[in-house]
Amino acid sequence: MRKIFLIVLLLSFIAYAGMNLAESVTPYVTIAEARTSSNNVQVKGLLDKNFAPVQTCDEFTFGLVDEDSGETLRVKFDGIKPDQFDEAYHIVAVGKYDTSDESFHAKKLLIKCPSKYEGQQARQ
Repeated sequence: MRKIFLIVLLLSFIAYAGMNLAESVTPYVTIAEARTSSNNVQVKGLLDKNFAPVQTCDEFTFGLVDEDSGETLRVKFDGIKPDQFDEAYHIVAVGKYDTSDESFHAKKLLIKCPSKYEGQQARQ
């Protein structure tokens, strides 16, 4: 009886851990795929130079451009403009698309700046 209880407990723990892991994984998608997804996703792109970033008290809004398709996306980030945002090479927004205001609501931004070591690697 005790052995069965331990097996059930172990299987329950594995199932619980698997469900939490599946929820925490946020896949990279294109802008078009982000618009149709109902889950949290990661969207990578370049800063849209045609969309001036706007900072309000509690929200930072900017445009993101898909490198391959050229498709644009308005991103609303719950927070202030990140450091080194203006020097960003790529921006990754983690969040969910909201059809009511046609914008991507990001909970997290990852700023990828050009490395100071890239030039040194090219010379070697």
